[in-house]
Amino acid sequence: MRRPTTRTALRAAAAALALSLTLAACAGDGGSDDPTTPAAEESAAPEGAPTATAEDIAALEAVTVEGAAGSEPKATLPTTPFTVSAAVARVLDEGTGDVIADGDLVDLHSVWVDGKDGATLSSTWTAGAPEQIVVSEASLAPVLTDILVGGKVGTRFAFAVPSGEDTSSLAIAEVSAKRPGRADGTAVAPADGLPTVTLAENGAPSLEAASGDAPTTLTVQPLIEGSGPEVAAGQTALVHYTGWLWDGTQFDSSWERSTPFPVENIGQAAVIAGWNEGLVGQKVGSQVMLVVPPDKGYGDEEKEGIPPGSTLVFVVDILAAS
Repeated sequence: MRRPTTRTALRAAAAALALSLTLAACAGDGGSDDPTTPAAEESAAPEGAPTATAEDIAALEAVTVEGAAGSEPKATLPTTPFTVSAAVARVLDEGTGDVIADGDLVDLHSVWVDGKDGATLSSTWTAGAPEQIVVSEASLAPVLTDILVGGKVGTRFAFAVPSGEDTSSLAIAEVSAKRPGRADGTAVAPADGLPTVTLAENGAPSLEAASGDAPTTLTVQPLIEGSGPEVAAGQTALVHYTGWLWDGTQFDSSWERSTPFPVENIGQAAVIAGWNEGLVGQKVGSQVMLVVPPDKGYGDEEKEGIPPGSTLVFVVDILAAS
């Protein structure tokens, strides 16, 4: 499976945003029915990728940005077409909120401008809600992590990237909040006969297998009940998860990659049925155990680390939904 990147409102300019991968304007290239075997981590800046030149830096500095912090900015290009040869970013406002660390989950507002003519391509302010972005050195372009890691909530920055022959795209973005990177709510006592879950200091789960037979129907057991809105069908749910066989053998974990997994179009997502059925209706902030029988998982299909006919156990932290 090729693990999808974070949902974007800027599908039309996805090619322009390949260097940012999990930034608000990055899009995945398809999915599969398997949430458990993501491909090796994609690199936001492949070896040999071009670096910004003095001309690129000057071009971005010549962009004029108007508008108060917390509101949609207006960007005016110095000339059109606006072009840069490599990804380039600069801080516009350093912010005064909490410090952002590698791996933090933040709300990011952004407005994207077409370098061809200065027209607005998309705006989360207009859409009415920010995107949820993982600030990760493993998945963001270095020009972005240089700004965000160690920066503060409230940071506003400009980011430009080539988007085609003789043109580029420009974003003005602002970190509006920092979210918990794990489930956060009220503990729920699980039903008897289920595996026992223990949480590490950072929230990553470990599992002690149950001694009895596996359930034959999908089991959805909240372990922590969050206080956020319920996940609705069609949304993108951003989750951390670990998966085990019923005997306690682990086969996958987003925690080990330090990057949550976006489940796009939940309810009809390109994931196993147990996820689509089990996560819709759960509250953001919750931790949920899913015990998935073969008919809601992979059936008689063999996957790497998963024998045919396996009952699967997932512990899923629902971090955001939009």
